[in-house]
Amino acid sequence: MLPARRSALTGLLLCALSMSGSPVLADGTAPSPPLTAPTGPVVLSIGGALRHTNQGGRAEFDMAMLERLPQVSFRTQTPWYPTARKFTGPLLRDVLNLVGAQGQTIEAKAINDYKVILPVADIQRYDVIVARLIDDQPMPLRDKGPLFIIYPFDRHAELRNSVYYGRSAWQLKRLELR
Repeated sequence: MLPARRSALTGLLLCALSMSGSPVLADGTAPSPPLTAPTGPVVLSIGGALRHTNQGGRAEFDMAMLERLPQVSFRTQTPWYPTARKFTGPLLRDVLNLVGAQGQTIEAKAINDYKVILPVADIQRYDVIVARLIDDQPMPLRDKGPLFIIYPFDRHAELRNSVYYGRSAWQLKRLELR
């Protein structure tokens, strides 16, 4: 089968599986078990329109749970650092597939109460990650950590503007699906 055709079929299969209510990651695998309870400090809490929860109607993650998801790394320039930095973490779409996310928008909220709305279409179109490492090191709170929503700015010129920079919430603590 031609690679382009296989890619299209894989995309259709992932879409169908995701719509079935079963979590599916971008690499085509299903996490096992679907959503365990955190054993360490919660670093990300997800609520709203989702099908899979693990703590009182919310999906809560400790850092180890995020580390177990497939990891993506890329280097990109941002307005916050003088040179390109390497960011590593799970794809935001994988995190949302794991919790059975529904809805069209995501409200991201930071530790300092900064809020921003991201369209779900962004995370389907671009490889947006929940960065947990910068230059292969955990991100301390004082350096925009421990989690940072990062778009692949250098891969897509259309992302290099204030709209997408504003959607890159650092010190991320909560997502609400609507």
